[in-house]
Amino acid sequence: MAHLTIYLSDDVERRVRKAAKSAGISVSKWVAERVARSVETSWPPEFLALAGAFPDFPDADELRKGYGEDVPRESLD
Repeated sequence: MAHLTIYLSDDVERRVRKAAKSAGISVSKWVAERVARSVETSWPPEFLALAGAFPDFPDADELRKGYGEDVPRESLD
């Protein structure tokens, strides 16, 4: 497991310590969870479970009517 040093203002450090204490976990674990969440690139399972949950929801073609052609997209790679 990697180790990382970060610099926080006194106010932010105080709020992080308070949040970690409230969650009942260490500051290190609290920060690690927030960092992991912020760099996550997939949708949460709860969101994916909603797929198809609305049978009358319009499909992509219907939603895009009147918007014209899509422009070429940048690659995320």
